[in-house]
Amino acid sequence: MFWLLNLLFSYTASLFFCVIFDAPRRLYLSCGFVGAFGWMVYILFYQGLSIHTIYSSFFGSFALGLISHYMARRKREPAIIFMVPGIIPLVPGGLAFDATKNLVLLQFGRAINTMLEVTLIAGAIALGLLFADQISKIVVSGFDRRRKRI
Repeated sequence: MFWLLNLLFSYTASLFFCVIFDAPRRLYLSCGFVGAFGWMVYILFYQGLSIHTIYSSFFGSFALGLISHYMARRKREPAIIFMVPGIIPLVPGGLAFDATKNLVLLQFGRAINTMLEVTLIAGAIALGLLFADQISKIVVSGFDRRRKRI
């Protein structure tokens, strides 16, 4: 039941942000699928394998980046259309709110630790997308070189 709820809510969050960002209507379901896929990889690593949230965010965004590039080639659209709504479930907004709340309440020790974790998670998300982008470029250029030889 836990896995099904995570799948459903991450899918709808990505789908609704796809609507907010004014993506083409025919891509709504694909964008929702991409976001749910990235979140489920995150949950698999965080809950299933008990890996820290920073590393889980990296692997979730890496998987999201790879599936975004796959969908972009399949649907003949830019990959950013799938990445931006798909990354929304992975963004540590609640943790950033806690850091800000601790800062306002003058609990500087907690605020600094939480803000550092937020920064590391955001960096892990960015690195995951960067690695996925580079790997997809290597794979695509390898296919193009192979095609030119034939």
